[in-house]
Amino acid sequence: MAARREIRRSAFLLCFEKLFHDEGLEELFESAQILDDIIPVDEEVKALVRGVTDKQEELDAIIARYSDKRAVSRIPRINLAVLRLAIYEALYDDKVPVNVAISEAVYLTETYAFDADVSFVNGVLGSFAKSLDKEEK
Repeated sequence: MAARREIRRSAFLLCFEKLFHDEGLEELFESAQILDDIIPVDEEVKALVRGVTDKQEELDAIIARYSDKRAVSRIPRINLAVLRLAIYEALYDDKVPVNVAISEAVYLTETYAFDADVSFVNGVLGSFAKSLDKEEK
């Protein structure tokens, strides 16, 4: 497929879309195939989306721990999709360093969300990253 950024972008868009529909992942992937020129989907994208979906409860618990301003249910969906993806990559993808996951999350937020959302996402992920640093020491 493409570069990791394109894989991440497609996975983010599908994770965001999933927040609006109760359909299964296979139906979501089939729908995306129709829009292949907009949302390219390959096995890497599917694996990333499956991983985020499978770990959703754990990811939301982590988001809740570091989002001191908003409950998970009050976080805009676009930010929730970004946060879940970034934390998933930081924890479960050995090829993605934590700082890269955060940087890419900020990039996605700058691209798709409001300016105020960037500092919120960056703040949650920064607190999350600091906790990882403490655990490693």
